[in-house]
Amino acid sequence: MQEVGIHTEFIKLQQVLKLGGIIGQGSDARALIAEGLVYVNGVQALERGKKIRPNDVIEVKGFDTLKVVSEC
Repeated sequence: MQEVGIHTEFIKLQQVLKLGGIIGQGSDARALIAEGLVYVNGVQALERGKKIRPNDVIEVKGFDTLKVVSEC
């Protein structure tokens, strides 16, 4: 599990995937979500703009698991 640190209250799902090195561009998140590969806290993600907060866990099937942590 890889940790992704943020300095704000929340971050969008597509930004977390980019910071975690899962995708190259935020728009690439659309394909992963459409294929049903992205889960946030065990629930399948349906939108790339979903707000992700510290302690949320993002699992991308076949890639990696990311945990968002606060760096404040």
